[in-house]
Amino acid sequence: MLTVHHLTAGLPTLIRRALEVEAGAAAKTPHPVTPCQLKQAVPFDKFMGKRSFAALTVAAVFAASCGGRPEATTSTPPAAVSNVRIAEVEKTSIEDFYEATGTVRSRATTIISSRVIGSVLSVRAREGDRVRAGAVVVEIDNREAASQLQKAQAGIREAQASLGEIEQSARAAEAARRSAEANLQLAASTLARYRTLLERKSVSPQEFDEVNARHAIAEAEAERASKMLDSLDARKRQILARIDQAKADLAAAEINSGYARITSPVNGIVIARTVEVGAMAQPGAPLLTIEDEGRYRLEASVEESQMSRIRMGARALVNIDATGSGEIEGRVGEIVPAADPASRSYTVKIDLPGVAGLRSGLYGTARFTSGAREILSAPAGAIIERGQLTGVMAVDAQGIARLRLVRTGKTFGDRIEILSGLDAGQRIIVEGAAAVSDGSRVR
Repeated sequence: MLTVHHLTAGLPTLIRRALEVEAGAAAKTPHPVTPCQLKQAVPFDKFMGKRSFAALTVAAVFAASCGGRPEATTSTPPAAVSNVRIAEVEKTSIEDFYEATGTVRSRATTIISSRVIGSVLSVRAREGDRVRAGAVVVEIDNREAASQLQKAQAGIREAQASLGEIEQSARAAEAARRSAEANLQLAASTLARYRTLLERKSVSPQEFDEVNARHAIAEAEAERASKMLDSLDARKRQILARIDQAKADLAAAEINSGYARITSPVNGIVIARTVEVGAMAQPGAPLLTIEDEGRYRLEASVEESQMSRIRMGARALVNIDATGSGEIEGRVGEIVPAADPASRSYTVKIDLPGVAGLRSGLYGTARFTSGAREILSAPAGAIIERGQLTGVMAVDAQGIARLRLVRTGKTFGDRIEILSGLDAGQRIIVEGAAAVSDGSRVR
């Protein structure tokens, strides 16, 4: 015996159970209910009124399953519908693609921090401000560096004054050395003559000893003048070294003093400000974050199973809804070689062209093409959404529109892939389908 359970086996669970419960309650019996009993026990208009596809199917089955002659009913056929466009479902060749989602990031993001400790005197940029390279963005009170600069300058002046004194003393010592050398030469000549005279007994030994003593004194004076000059040269080298050190201290003081005026290293836009006037700046603590607004990329997360499709320099079509620019063409500029162990995905960085409105953090999608394939597709205007069901209005040979449930796939421009529910060559309504009811005649 054909029961309600058999007839409703292919229907959605909720509808099937509802029909069986209604039938059981109406018949007041735990035994299986036949279609004819159900027809007498269940008011079908409560289901037919919903105009659901499932209810229409059940009604048709029940009518065919009862042994008696169906009751005569009078119904007005639906009026013919015009102003619709009908087309055949066709196979089209499309580029197969893989779509990944990602986030826009700047290729160059600079975090500005202080190198010295000091109170912040002024901050000349806020979030959203555009700054140029070399422009002062933060000033810090660094009076200690100013005092170190003055000290280094004073050290240079002192060393230069000492150098002048040493050079003057060195000139005097050089003159003394030349004089001592001249005296030594004279004493040596005199000693030689007196030695000859002594041999001839022309001078007394006393006179010779005096000349010999003067020669010895001249030698000592010449040696002392030479050592004095060497000492002054050594002192001069020391003072020159002090001058070099003072110049290095001055340069360091100037650099340290320059740290009080922090400039932007790049042309860009300020995306974060973490300091206010009066705060204490610490070395290494971030003050401003500036990103290069001329160079952005989309960092997309790609499943490890799809990485074989992607190569360096490969073309990718990127869509960022926030910019309103539609699809833009990018190139794969970097592939992070390590996968994320949590998501089992790789990060692929796609270089983007200059597009107005690009900012870090925007959501975007990237499509990577990988060859062509044939699909069954229909125009997007032909798809009808009714609750959780998706369908199209198919037109038979008699011009009657019937709702056909379909399963859709990817979207390719203005066409949608049809995975099941239709065959190539079937006619469907592609414009005006929303105004057509199931069973309507179209022309």
